[in-house]
Amino acid sequence: MRVIVFVKATPNSEAGAPPPPELFDQMTRYNEELVKAGVMLGGDGLQPSKRGKRLVFEGSQRTVVDGPFTETKELVAGFWLWQVKSMEEAVEWARRCPHPMPGETGILEIRPVYELDDFGEGLTPEIRERQDALAAKLAKKT
Repeated sequence: MRVIVFVKATPNSEAGAPPPPELFDQMTRYNEELVKAGVMLGGDGLQPSKRGKRLVFEGSQRTVVDGPFTETKELVAGFWLWQVKSMEEAVEWARRCPHPMPGETGILEIRPVYELDDFGEGLTPEIRERQDALAAKLAKKT
């Protein structure tokens, strides 16, 4: 199963405060373990929301909203995409993570990623074929 692990934002991450060198070292070691175990598929840190944009969809209207966004606790500062056997395995890997936000409360949120089979009959054979073709094209890029 694939899961996405969100590192929730904090006031310091939203201020753009860089992590201390020790944290870079700890996170690099942790990421190396994830890669060596075949768990990590991808991941990165995100710049503060003041550099971001949101699109709000209302009917056929699309409205662009410039950051920053006010609810820091609802924002994401980074993410990993992992391949694990179970949610329990994901939790065990997350427990090993260095504290992502020293001096503040750090939060990791783990969410399963939908797989095509999760959509049941709503996924017609034609759509599955198109999705498989897209996946193959994406795989060639990596």
